[in-house]
Amino acid sequence: MKDKVFLDTNILIYYNRSDCLDKKQISASIIKEHDCVISVQVINEICNVLTKKYPALEQEIELFLIDMIDICEVVQISSRLAFLSLKLHFKYKTSYYDSLILAAALESNCSILYSEDLQHGQVIENSLKIVNPFV
Repeated sequence: MKDKVFLDTNILIYYNRSDCLDKKQISASIIKEHDCVISVQVINEICNVLTKKYPALEQEIELFLIDMIDICEVVQISSRLAFLSLKLHFKYKTSYYDSLILAAALESNCSILYSEDLQHGQVIENSLKIVNPFV
């Protein structure tokens, strides 16, 4: 059985890009080797990045999202998740939106959160380890 891991937006952006081959390969390896989870927030952030920072065609974005939704379990954002996020925000001093990623990963029982943006090696609630796969 594969480990259940949560993917932050940047992992999926690198997976989609062809100009960052090292990071693309690392991201592809993570996706292939694990049962991956994302949240609706990650989907929204992907749309934002691929329409602003790395402009892509609407159809390309849609196809990418369909692939990711097919590959990954998707966590819905709920009021329960919002309250957990608030708790994590104050406890760990992360931004509210980063805390929402942490909350979604915890609620999904993931053992690892792959992210380039959070503190590498930090353990959240004694169960979720943050790993920057690019260090």
